[in-house]
Amino acid sequence: MTIFDSITLGIIEGFTEFLPISSTGHLIVASEFLGLEQNNETKAYEVIIQFAAILAVLINYKDKFTIKKIDLWTKVILAFIPIGAVGYIFSNQIKTLFSIEIVAVMFIIGGIIFLIVEKFFIKDGVETLNDIEKISFKQAMIIGFAQVFSLIPGTSRAGSTIIGALLVGLSRKASAEFSFLLAFPVMTVVTGYDLIKHYNDFSSANLITLGIGFIVAFFVAYLTIKLFLAFLEKFTFVAFGIYRIIFGVLLLIIFS
Repeated sequence: MTIFDSITLGIIEGFTEFLPISSTGHLIVASEFLGLEQNNETKAYEVIIQFAAILAVLINYKDKFTIKKIDLWTKVILAFIPIGAVGYIFSNQIKTLFSIEIVAVMFIIGGIIFLIVEKFFIKDGVETLNDIEKISFKQAMIIGFAQVFSLIPGTSRAGSTIIGALLVGLSRKASAEFSFLLAFPVMTVVTGYDLIKHYNDFSSANLITLGIGFIVAFFVAYLTIKLFLAFLEKFTFVAFGIYRIIFGVLLLIIFS
């Protein structure tokens, strides 16, 4: 892995992790174009940039990480349980789903769902829940079940949770914010598991490329979270739906 590869993948991870466009899907495609193989160095790199994204959430929402917010985090953990359980039980089956074709199809399906939700389920002017601390346990659980679909490559963890949140009455901004916080336990568990599983890989990895990837992924993720929320103050998710469909179609054309 070169420094160029590290910067490129760091930007992609930071920019796509919290947007409803599938970071995993983009990283799979980018790795194909860059000609990167799954080896010890790339595995260590994936752990590092995931940790950078986690840190970006922590810094952006440091006021939420206090004992006073225990009620909110109880709901976040409740929403985490479905994906944690399904991901653990069916981990081997999920690994077999990783392919460009599946990623492309799920991009398209996800894009269509976003357009349908925006067209038929969201009525501007209708009162929605704007404060994530007021979310109910029932709403949190439904969002958690929606997140399970993100185990299919190309679906997008952010995308599935945002769709679930929109359908249970959260505003666009609140849907994104709850998705950010829900990413914390999900990514912490995944990164922790990967770190334990691949800790030996760090001994043979290039610390310079790992460090650059971490810094790039962190700053891009940090800025993306802020810009995404600002975007949702004025716009809808339609642009993301269209992007997903176009990107998915291009993947099918290029790799067919």
